[in-house]
Amino acid sequence: MKIIAIVSAKGGVGKTTVCANLSVALRHFGKAVLALDLDPQNALRLHLGTDLQNIEGLSRATLARTGWRHACVQGRSGVYVLPFGMVNEADRQAFERRLDAEPDWLARNLNGLGLAENSLVLVDTPPGPSVYMRQALAAAHFVVVVSLADAASYATLPMMEGLIASYCKGRMGFIDHAYIVNQVDRARQLDKDIVQVTRNALGERVIGLVHQDQSVSEALAYGLSAIDHDPHGQGRQDLLACAQWLGRRLDQADARP
Repeated sequence: MKIIAIVSAKGGVGKTTVCANLSVALRHFGKAVLALDLDPQNALRLHLGTDLQNIEGLSRATLARTGWRHACVQGRSGVYVLPFGMVNEADRQAFERRLDAEPDWLARNLNGLGLAENSLVLVDTPPGPSVYMRQALAAAHFVVVVSLADAASYATLPMMEGLIASYCKGRMGFIDHAYIVNQVDRARQLDKDIVQVTRNALGERVIGLVHQDQSVSEALAYGLSAIDHDPHGQGRQDLLACAQWLGRRLDQADARP
């Protein structure tokens, strides 16, 4: 099992959209995938076609001290989803105290699911440093940072590098981290300039650009991933390319003695 944390330093970068679509794309390439929502917004399920009336999820299961398996659902895309679940404010605070007190909570509970050895778990997290991001980074074998082609995102790169260094580097089992630049508009000179500066700073860690594509946001209105919604969309092709790179990188890590 490989845990892939999908993180961002700031909100509004399309991190949940990228997480959902990478999950579907990796399944498209034959991987066994669980998409896990570690963001209290509980929005990952909206992209993957699950029952929106279902309030269960990992937060409620943790507070009730029951297993996670019953909270896993299969979306229209075929990807299995473990939602965050719906909780009130008092329960959310109690849940966060639990996570703060148990640094290995995520890794321990995922191991308890008994997933197949070659499974991939993609973990969506809230933007910025939080107890949720700490849990994801502490358990991750690979980290994907989602950013935009803007000055604010570029300014957060040192912070993200520092967090990954603190929680991931040198830890047994950790493979690497990489960046996806989302919502790139090639018609804007500023976007092209920021992409070039980001590539200069990060080199091969930039695994792909996802171009601005209306079909990606349209897909959400139908409760679908962009992979399923528009077979000819540029966004779909970009996300498939990112997933292919990620799958190949993980396979290379497995092949090492």
